[in-house]
Amino acid sequence: MKVLVVDDSQMTRMVVAKTLRTFAEIEVTEAEDGRKAIEAFAQKEFDLVFSDWNMPNMNGLELLGEIRQRNKTVPVIMITTEGSKDRVQSAIALGVSDYLLKPFTPVALRDKVQKWVAAGTTAP
Repeated sequence: MKVLVVDDSQMTRMVVAKTLRTFAEIEVTEAEDGRKAIEAFAQKEFDLVFSDWNMPNMNGLELLGEIRQRNKTVPVIMITTEGSKDRVQSAIALGVSDYLLKPFTPVALRDKVQKWVAAGTTAP
């Protein structure tokens, strides 16, 4: 399974990547912002994307829009501290798959992975 983790916080990327690797055979690619994520997305297919909302250069919502132009089915899970109705509606309109609220536990992260892998909605 190939997972893209996008967050401007190196610590958050490290925690998510390390936690993901404890669940199963998961190949994790990390990106520090949306632009780096799009570069990675152009080079290989991913089964799942975890993206922070607030990042420099290209925020999570802009990244989501770019991903959806390239791939309509890959699950994109926004990692955020903000869950305002307007923001959620904007993300839904662009095709977000799910949310993971910060701070999150390893169990919550595992549950999101299992939910989307079990749903069979992975990249072709």
